[in-house]
Amino acid sequence: MTAMAISPNRRYVALAEKTAEKPVITIYDLQALRKKKTISSPDVHSNEFVSIAFSPDSKYLAAQGSQPDWTLVYWSWEKSKQLAAVRTSLGNQIRQISFNPHDCTQLCVVGTDIFRLYRYGENNLKPHGISKVEPHNFLCHAWVTDEKIVVGTEDGVWILLDNGEPKIEYHLSAIPKPENAKSAKDNDVSNEKTEYNITAVVSTAKGLALACSPGLVHWFEREPATNQQGTGVNQAGTKDSYQLVRSIHIPVDPTGTSDVDQMSSHKITHLVVSPSEEVIVACTDAHQIYSFNLTSVDLAMKGSEFLQKNMVDAAIKGQSIPSEFISFEPIAQSFHHGQILGLDTCIRKPLIATCAADRSVRIWNFESNTLELSKQFAEEAYSIALHPTGLYALVGFSDKLRLMNLLIDDIRTFHEFPIRGCRECAFSNGGHLLAAVHGNVIQIFSLTTFENVTNLKGHNGKIRCIVWSSDDNKLISCGMDGAVYEWDPQKGTRTGESVLKSCSYTSVTVSTDTKTIYAVGSDRSLKEISDSQITREVMSDDVLLTTVVLSHSGRMLFCGTQTGHLRSFVFPLTEKGDCQDYIGHCAPITKMKLTAMDEFLVTVSDDCSVMVWRIQERDGRVGKGEKEANWAEEILITKTDLEEKNSVMSELRTRVEELKMENEYQLRLKDMNYNERIKELTEKFIQEMETLKTKNQMLKTEKEREEAHHEVQLQEVMEKHSKELQDLESASNQKLMIEYEKYQDLQTNSQKKEEDYEKQLRSMEESRERMLEELNEFYNSKLAEKNTAMDNLNREIREQTMEYDVTKRLIEEDADREILETKIRYERRLREEREANARLKGESGIMKKKFTSLQKEIDDHKEELKKFHVETQKLNGVIRNLEKDIQGLRKEIQERDETIQDKEKRIYDLKKKNQELEKFKFVLDYKIKELKKQIEPRENDIKNYKEQIQEMEAELERFHKQNAQLEINIAEMKQKHKSVENELTQERQATRDVEAIVKRFKTDLFNCVGAIQDPKVLKASVIALYKKHIHEDLSVQTNKAGDATVDADIQKEFNRQREHLERSVGGLRKKLARDSEIHRVGYVRIMQENVSLIAEINNLRRELKVHRNRIAELEAALGLNRKQGETARQLLNQVAKNRQNAQLEVEYEQAKQALEAQQQLIFQLQKRLNDADRNTSNADDILRDLQLTVHSPLSKSGLSMEPLPPISPGKNQKQEEQ
Repeated sequence: MTAMAISPNRRYVALAEKTAEKPVITIYDLQALRKKKTISSPDVHSNEFVSIAFSPDSKYLAAQGSQPDWTLVYWSWEKSKQLAAVRTSLGNQIRQISFNPHDCTQLCVVGTDIFRLYRYGENNLKPHGISKVEPHNFLCHAWVTDEKIVVGTEDGVWILLDNGEPKIEYHLSAIPKPENAKSAKDNDVSNEKTEYNITAVVSTAKGLALACSPGLVHWFEREPATNQQGTGVNQAGTKDSYQLVRSIHIPVDPTGTSDVDQMSSHKITHLVVSPSEEVIVACTDAHQIYSFNLTSVDLAMKGSEFLQKNMVDAAIKGQSIPSEFISFEPIAQSFHHGQILGLDTCIRKPLIATCAADRSVRIWNFESNTLELSKQFAEEAYSIALHPTGLYALVGFSDKLRLMNLLIDDIRTFHEFPIRGCRECAFSNGGHLLAAVHGNVIQIFSLTTFENVTNLKGHNGKIRCIVWSSDDNKLISCGMDGAVYEWDPQKGTRTGESVLKSCSYTSVTVSTDTKTIYAVGSDRSLKEISDSQITREVMSDDVLLTTVVLSHSGRMLFCGTQTGHLRSFVFPLTEKGDCQDYIGHCAPITKMKLTAMDEFLVTVSDDCSVMVWRIQERDGRVGKGEKEANWAEEILITKTDLEEKNSVMSELRTRVEELKMENEYQLRLKDMNYNERIKELTEKFIQEMETLKTKNQMLKTEKEREEAHHEVQLQEVMEKHSKELQDLESASNQKLMIEYEKYQDLQTNSQKKEEDYEKQLRSMEESRERMLEELNEFYNSKLAEKNTAMDNLNREIREQTMEYDVTKRLIEEDADREILETKIRYERRLREEREANARLKGESGIMKKKFTSLQKEIDDHKEELKKFHVETQKLNGVIRNLEKDIQGLRKEIQERDETIQDKEKRIYDLKKKNQELEKFKFVLDYKIKELKKQIEPRENDIKNYKEQIQEMEAELERFHKQNAQLEINIAEMKQKHKSVENELTQERQATRDVEAIVKRFKTDLFNCVGAIQDPKVLKASVIALYKKHIHEDLSVQTNKAGDATVDADIQKEFNRQREHLERSVGGLRKKLARDSEIHRVGYVRIMQENVSLIAEINNLRRELKVHRNRIAELEAALGLNRKQGETARQLLNQVAKNRQNAQLEVEYEQAKQALEAQQQLIFQLQKRLNDADRNTSNADDILRDLQLTVHSPLSKSGLSMEPLPPISPGKNQKQEEQ
């Protein structure tokens, strides 16, 4: 079973089952408790459904298939009709699907980088709307309203979406972790990423519940405010906001104890809320179910109130403030969440013992169906046996076989047997012996002395099962080597054997008289062995039998199968092996045991489940336990625990007595205070009563005065009303006369109208009769036409029949088919014509009755109108939903129109700017042409400058190469650091080896000390110890001993040197990074300043060109360039002597100074760059000098220049750095 869903009306449940070919969905009726439908889809090519969901009206079902096609299927399940199917993913995993709670045609699908909404229409599922959320690994989602969805991601972020647009984002990583969670996660770095996975989410009317690792549920309460508190970001315009109120955690098993530090780190896989939204239920990956009451008082408290309350409670109790306050409550007892490896029952108590791969041992009570004891161990338990008294348990671990006491609240080890990885163990029925499998040997121990009584050797393969006989005189074993052996545990000999190499036995059982053995194995058969011979073999061709058990009464035989079914055989066995299967587990049954009185059968499976079957024979008899069973009620408790409990009880009794005395004293004090308070209240009430009596007397006097006044007013009002009544009577009589006259006029008019209506009715009757005659004539003419057409058709039929006979004689094989087709075709046409004729006759009769049935039709139309109103309401609902979609689309269109308008405006601005640039380009082209004529003398200078720039670029390239060499040096230093770490690891390993040698030497020395009273044994032990630990090369040993004395100093010196090297490497890394950044910034500044200087030179050239043009224009205007311009020059000189143009002179001098400054600046820059090559460490000083050099000539020339801003490396510079 891969997915499950329950209908919103709580009537049906759907289960998705995984099969080898096609997955199927089975729907059950919860009221009738029977199967309703089984549906599947031919469009799904996977073998399972990952998620299924019912529609809000419970009429439709959607299912999401798994890889490789990830097909979403939409059914009308009541009709078993597939309506649509669509592929939702191209390879990414889909996690969950769900229906819109108010729309049966809208679905939501989430998965890895997938969030889509689909809408069903026109027999298709089409994507609906546009999602604006960034891609995440979405794990779950839930509908908040018909337009809002909350989704949870793998990185611990939940997002509230409104019509696909994110409105709220909340990061769970901002929530502080509880203390125990932090300590449990300190050593587990690999789980750091998955710590905040949001695995389940559920929405209620009050808020949201989100489940995340490890075993936490965060409750967010909806608030009406528009501002979001905390880490969540609430966008503008959002009416909803959420605040974290509480964190609820999964508790540790309350019935269990543990040898290791344990906390609940199970992942919550599903969250559901009851229809009343009062209880939330959580399911974990450890096969546990928990619940929490959302209506608790503490949950309603928020923030500081709850924290303050718990701090006060903790201060009163003298405890530390807990890191987690609220936890789930288990709905039932905790279950295994790993493969169950061992199972056993006992005789004196109704107990079942199990051990599993989850490293837990659990004791169950099959009468009360509860968990009695549970304990978690550090190692995995492979096998378990329960003592017949129910007071002890034998558990086989990976290191030892441990015998444990089952105390009242704990399972404690009190003896250990040196058997590693014991897979099978069993107590004798008397409880005085125990058998344990050690490899291929069965060891028998005494439970009183714990001595190894005997060893049973004979198996060549793995032993799979051992069973004691009822009188403990025999032990039966079977193994993978195909052997079934019968042993005498008292003598340690083998009394019987049955070997079949072709079969690997997995389970064996023996009858009460120990004469017959039943075994199952890998050959799909049940074998009956008697006197070491296989006397009967029952084949099971359809399934492999894994376990077998025979009842103590010898009348019932059961087998477990690989499919998880329980098979009951007719006993004694028949030739055909008649049996009946019972469905239970969904995985192979691994162990099976009967209770002592054959009343219950217990089975365990690889699906981590324990099932208890009630046994009843066909004649109605139950096992031996039909009488009331007298179970033992004794329990074990250690003396220390009992003394502790007694001391605690005495302390509690003392505390109770003290509390009684204190309470009595407090009660007396309260009685005294209350008596005084009663006296005060009595006096106060007496005074108030006197005051009230006085007020009452005053009110009575006031009342009498008011009554007298009201009587006078009443008399006046009565006289006034009588006058008004007379006036109204006279006015009403006049109005009655007027109304009577109007009535006479209306009666006359009504008679006239009645006569007019009668005339109209007669005219309508005449027109109706005339219309009927016209219709009769019309339809009679049509009838005649149809008769004529029918005669023509008959004539055509006769002609076709003659042609058909001729064709039949010519082509006999094709004739039959053509005759049949032609006959059928024309008979159909004839039948249609006859039906049309009959229909026309019927229509003629209907038209005659049409006018008589108008009233009936009107009534029918009224009923239809009511139906139309109902349908209209439904359609209005659909229209409203569609209008919402249209509004969303219009909003989106409006946003896109605004975007388009902005882009068009931008395009218009760019076009306008382009036109201006073209004009400017035209002007610049003209200026360039003029400048080209003047820059020819300076092209050589520019060429020189370019060569200098190329040289500077070459220097930059050389600096880049130096940086690359420094990076190589860094890599070498990293490799050296890695080698130092490897050496440190080797040294640590050597230290551990030495510690292990010392530990072994201590152990051997301890064993020698045990023989200190026996000199000979002590001498032999010391000699053996010397030979074991002292090598032949004494000089080497001496050197090692000498080295050991200085090992600590060497280690300290090594650690000091390593720390010094690490600090040196860290300092070099920081210095290298700092120098590299300084060099890069310096080069960027130099390049930027070169660019700005070249631009400044170009500007100055343009200004020089402008001034020269102005001078030429002035000379042209004055005629200085002409041949006859001598007189003009003389006149100009005379004028200039009298009045000089100071502005032109100043501008000319400034331009000349600027050119000289630029030449000097370029020379200084080249010199500075040469100096920079020789000393790269003073890059900042050089850059500051360059800035001063750049600014000084410009300031002398009278020009202003802003400091160059820092520039980011562009595309070309990035390419150069690469």
